[in-house]
Amino acid sequence: MALLSLLDVYVSFGGPPVLDHLNLQVEEGELVCLLGRNGAGKTTLMKIAAGEAQPDSGTVTVPDGVCLARLTQEIPDSLPGTVREIVASGLRDDDHAEDWEKDLRVDDLVARLSLAEESLFDHLSGGLKRRCLLAKALAAKPQLLLLDEPTNHMDLESILWMEEFLLGEKISLLFVTHDRAFLRRMANRIIELDRGKLSSWSCDYDSYLARKEELFVAEERQRAAFDKKLSQEEAWSRRSPGARRTKSNARMEALKKMREQRTLQRNATGSAKMEISEAERSGVRVVEAEKISFGYPGSELMIKDFSLVLNRGDKVGLIGPNGAGKTTLVRLLLGQLAPTSGSLKLGTKLEVVYFDQMREQIDDSKTVAENIAGDSDQVQVQGRSRHVISYLQDFLFEPTRARSKAKVLSGGERNRLLLARLFTKPANVLVLDEPTNDLDAETLDVLEDILVDYNGTLIMVSHDRAFLDNVVTSTLVFEGNGLVTEHVGGYTDWRQELARIAVAKRQKATVAVAAPVAAAKVTPATGTKLSNKERQELEVLPKKIEEIETQQAEITVQLADPEIYKDGGSQASALQKKLHQLEEDHATAWQRWTDLDARRAL
Repeated sequence: MALLSLLDVYVSFGGPPVLDHLNLQVEEGELVCLLGRNGAGKTTLMKIAAGEAQPDSGTVTVPDGVCLARLTQEIPDSLPGTVREIVASGLRDDDHAEDWEKDLRVDDLVARLSLAEESLFDHLSGGLKRRCLLAKALAAKPQLLLLDEPTNHMDLESILWMEEFLLGEKISLLFVTHDRAFLRRMANRIIELDRGKLSSWSCDYDSYLARKEELFVAEERQRAAFDKKLSQEEAWSRRSPGARRTKSNARMEALKKMREQRTLQRNATGSAKMEISEAERSGVRVVEAEKISFGYPGSELMIKDFSLVLNRGDKVGLIGPNGAGKTTLVRLLLGQLAPTSGSLKLGTKLEVVYFDQMREQIDDSKTVAENIAGDSDQVQVQGRSRHVISYLQDFLFEPTRARSKAKVLSGGERNRLLLARLFTKPANVLVLDEPTNDLDAETLDVLEDILVDYNGTLIMVSHDRAFLDNVVTSTLVFEGNGLVTEHVGGYTDWRQELARIAVAKRQKATVAVAAPVAAAKVTPATGTKLSNKERQELEVLPKKIEEIETQQAEITVQLADPEIYKDGGSQASALQKKLHQLEEDHATAWQRWTDLDARRAL
């Protein structure tokens, strides 16, 4: 059953069409991810699908009885009411459930998203506001949920919960996201909006990337062949053939059509060309913190006994729940806050540039170019003077867009503008607070590359698991109650470390349980000498136990990988069953070894 149908939808804002006579159908059970470059028209398409905007032409059809709900990309600056009131406002008037059932649904959503129901919405952090708005959308019990950048401003715990919830509820989805880990786990179909046209890929994200690369190569080859043919025909026409025979006239008409086709062609948007202005190298030791603690007056300590040595060139990621104190720790490490206790030493020659997740450094009353260069038309980058329009084109801003007011920019464009502004400032310490929000996949790849090659020190707060894995060299994790731990590598490395620790604890518990049981079984009757077969068994059992423990560790690591859940959880369920069987095999083998070893000692 089709939950949503768009037929021949066309939208233009005066320039090239944003949506060029496109068609789309979302079936029940589909999890559809909409991809496209920043400014391609994804949000416009989502608004039209939700009935919040009308196309210039074409039809949008939602069958009777089908409910659509949408979580918008933007978080309202102000929304009066408590969390419970906001969530309850999402209930449908045509929902015939009893009042107590509606109240129970609201209670359940508030509890499952860990929201304080009496808190005022305006007093919440950005992440908690988004969770509240998600609960409001879910309150309507929609058959199709439209999500526009749902992971923005959400912490990892909330993102993982949302993945589990949406997969468990079997809600059909049409969503836009930059979070590649979220995309890999959630989508079973990908659609791409490119130059006004929509293409569909019934596959996972990695397969899409491979097929897209093949299509891009074919398209470039086709374009080159067309341009060569057009050049040949133009050369022929300039020779002004004397005889205007029917064949020549037909050839001229074909040339005119080729010219028109070339005029209508829209080239694919290129990749951003970012570079960071690097300052003079800092000292080798950037920050040295020893047992520092911090708490605001009248409140509990947010950070307790934290120690860290940060050297030049280190790239550190921060992971933790919203409100845990990630930004506070960054300010401590930069010397902007004094620790309540402990010692903090800052290195020499530090030039810090700070990327603010709320984009407060952008002046909406000024144009894009003015936000970069003020009243000048020149900007200094890496010691070189460049025209501001040329510089902004490196960040994918066309000249007309560069002269527009910043207030009309999309979320991704605002993010690119802030990056363009910050990268003009020489820095040897770069602090990025949620830099990936709203950026398209291509721009994320470019940003990853320049951060990996960056010679300075990087401190980054992010919930983007793939981005952390690809960039950082170590991760600081907020464990709760003020405890912050350091782990080598990115998000996946941290999860694998947790998995190894969990396996070790489980094995230790198994040993503790098996030992007294085995001892109790050593009776005079079992104290007889070992047979040859039992002696051979005793020799091979340690190797067997080691093999079982290796398998347990491997499966636990696999279960920490989000990709195995993208099939709906069947693969993960099979691995869980295998893990339980291995635990039983391990306990049996360990008990048998203990029994035989005890008899050998008699």
